[in-house]
Amino acid sequence: SLPIPFPPLLLLKCYEHKQYRHGLKFCKQILSNPKYAEHGETLAMKGLTLNCLGKKEEAYEYVRRGLRNDLKSHVCWHVYGLLQRSDKKYDEAIKCYRNALKWDKDNLQILRDLSLLQIQMRDLEGYRETRYQLLQLRPAQRASWIGYAIAYHLLEDYDMASKILEEFRKTQQASPDKIDYEYSELLLYQNQVLREGGMYKEALDHLDNHDKQICDKLAVEECRGELLLKLNRLEEAADVYRRLLERNPENWAYYRGLEKALRPGKLGIYESAWTQYPKGLVPRRLPLNFLFGEKFREVLDKYLRINFSKGCPPVFTTLKSLYNVKEKVSILEELVVGYETSLKSCNLFNPNDDGNLEPPTTRLWVQYFLAQHYDRIGQHCLALEYINAAIESTPTLIELFLVKAKIFKHAGNIKEAAKWMDEAQALDTADRFINSKCAKYMLKANLVKEAEEMCSKFTREGTAAVDNLNEMQCMWFQTECALAYQSVNKYGDSLKKCHEIERHFAEITDDQFDFHTYCMRKMTLRSYVDLLKLEDVLRCHPFYFKAAKVAIEIYLKLHDHPLTDENKELEADTANLSDKELKKLRNKQRRAQKKAQLEEEKRNAEKEKQLKNQRKKKEEDEEEIGAQKEELIPEKLAKVEGPLEEAIKFLTPLKTLVKNKIETHLFAFEIYYRKEKSLLMLQSVKRAFAIDPDNAWLHECLVRFFKTVSESKNLPDPVHTVLTQQMSRLFGETNPKSFNEAFINKHLNSIPHRLAAAKMMYYLDPSSQKRAVELATGLDEFLANRSIQICVKALEALWDGHLGDSKETAEIYRAQCHKIFPYALAFMPPGYEDDIKITVNGDSATEPEELANEI
Repeated sequence: SLPIPFPPLLLLKCYEHKQYRHGLKFCKQILSNPKYAEHGETLAMKGLTLNCLGKKEEAYEYVRRGLRNDLKSHVCWHVYGLLQRSDKKYDEAIKCYRNALKWDKDNLQILRDLSLLQIQMRDLEGYRETRYQLLQLRPAQRASWIGYAIAYHLLEDYDMASKILEEFRKTQQASPDKIDYEYSELLLYQNQVLREGGMYKEALDHLDNHDKQICDKLAVEECRGELLLKLNRLEEAADVYRRLLERNPENWAYYRGLEKALRPGKLGIYESAWTQYPKGLVPRRLPLNFLFGEKFREVLDKYLRINFSKGCPPVFTTLKSLYNVKEKVSILEELVVGYETSLKSCNLFNPNDDGNLEPPTTRLWVQYFLAQHYDRIGQHCLALEYINAAIESTPTLIELFLVKAKIFKHAGNIKEAAKWMDEAQALDTADRFINSKCAKYMLKANLVKEAEEMCSKFTREGTAAVDNLNEMQCMWFQTECALAYQSVNKYGDSLKKCHEIERHFAEITDDQFDFHTYCMRKMTLRSYVDLLKLEDVLRCHPFYFKAAKVAIEIYLKLHDHPLTDENKELEADTANLSDKELKKLRNKQRRAQKKAQLEEEKRNAEKEKQLKNQRKKKEEDEEEIGAQKEELIPEKLAKVEGPLEEAIKFLTPLKTLVKNKIETHLFAFEIYYRKEKSLLMLQSVKRAFAIDPDNAWLHECLVRFFKTVSESKNLPDPVHTVLTQQMSRLFGETNPKSFNEAFINKHLNSIPHRLAAAKMMYYLDPSSQKRAVELATGLDEFLANRSIQICVKALEALWDGHLGDSKETAEIYRAQCHKIFPYALAFMPPGYEDDIKITVNGDSATEPEELANEI
């Protein structure tokens, strides 16, 4: 047998070199000796080795056994902490490390591991203490100083952080003229700390003193310009920004810096830039933000002519922000329509122009722009006219088909949009951007299988496209998939996508772990601190918000209408059917069953293939195996026992990170309303009220809250007191009906507000259905916010009973909406879907132009 007491060191060597089989062999040799059969540290190391081979249950059993036999061993506690860390149980791992330090308080490895977990969990006070211990034990190590400074920086004690960095910098043997990358990064990080601490004078002096030793000259100049502006040294700042513009005349930030430095002479900056950089587009674009009247027309005219002559496709995108000002939009339209007319007749932008004739492509780009312009202002028929004319002249230009698809999407016909986007990608199947766009449109049209096939052109061969996209964390695809499944009531599949997205964010959070040591070693300190700040607000990303929104909506629906057993439901329905209808239903069921069976077989085959690959990989490579994730099964997700608890899991990060969005608090209200939590309902409506007191959805929540609290009788006295006080502040001396009437009178000209008030009117008093329906179905031109989306919501309210039994009114309302939005699928007459079938890379039965004529 091996000599004791040093077996853990040998076992540790096997563990560090990933020689797990050898490690287990040594463990067996030691433990087979009766004298050492219950040797705690050996048992713990055996458990750690088994964990690396994926045998989790055995691993925990051995480590706990080792701990029981040697509770005072720092090795056993350390190993137990490593096991907890591998399962992402960071809080438990920290407790284990602290216990380990009780028996060996100066153990460097345990202190390092503890500091990593503390920064991962953002226990900043604890992190500072641990880094201080490490600095005392290893004052000669660079990482000890840097880690201690970062702890103070994250605690926002900038003065202390900068002092520590300065003390460390003095110990570095750096030549004044020699450039060293790591030393350069240290100086830039030190400067960042000074700037964030508001020490602008010291930061500027620091830059001046160490200018020659910093590699990133661009960062130095940008920081200098920013600091000079903060110190109000405007002339010097202007010189810095002029130097930066010479380097890159297309950078918006440099012009903004120069504007701040020169203040009154804004236009002069750009006029001199026109001469200095005659080919520059940014100096011609930025003045359009603050110019008006004839000067705006003059500058815009020049900007548009340059872009149209060059054939610049994104020119419309660069001007989108101007559409918030009506005066500018009318000038823009007047100019471009004039170009189109003149180019058609004489190939010049203006009949009075002298000089060379414009090429035919110039008119093409003008038509392309006009199509986007009319689409933006809601005149879809005119937009289609211009884009069709452009396609007729140049039927091979992808951008034209892309815009045509966008017009149909905005007009409400997503299926036609998907068809035209497919036409665009067929022109260049090697273009990944168009491929992704096409897949996205297909998903919006609920063509999930077709979208998967489209994406499979760019995914790894031999793997299902969906699995590969999940592996690559392709969240745009998954969010659109979730929305597509939600719209066709496939709640399980939709929830699966939402949970996959949630897992991606958890993985991104876990992935930062490796950077805690790497960044200090490589001295990429600015990027590291930026990473930590990003991770702190990670879940306020739009992808997470969309996924959480879909998941919460579905869980609320599943709480209100839990999924029943399909067979029982079918048996109940078939009792009322005739023989012919029953036969038709049975045939439909058989087809659906066969389709489901084929899909199941396909899924099983793919799963078998994946398992085969995994087994092969396992045999070839004996590296550490991560924790196996629980498989997401749609059927299980859709039939979850506590949907509201699941919804709260998605809501919690939003309440912390997306509290500035009113939807967060309204979703919170919807959950707590169903859980009958009065104080949490109050908290939610108050927070929403602080963001937008006139929000239509908030009004619905307020009325329901008002009615619920008014009718509650069994509330505890403290809760009743708080609610009474807050209700009088929110609603005054009124009742729910009067409150709703006041809201109607205040927002009589807004369709979303009228709809919300109408729903609440019927909710409070079903006998007022007639007035509620009249209020909700108003479509007069003078009414604000008349859009496809809000009209669809009104139509749904008529169908689903929120305004009582209004099926006949719903059909009349649909026909009225169809006249206003002739392309929108939601308002098409019954049977329209059967007449037009859209296929991938194929044509629809009816061309949109013919449809427009019929309408």
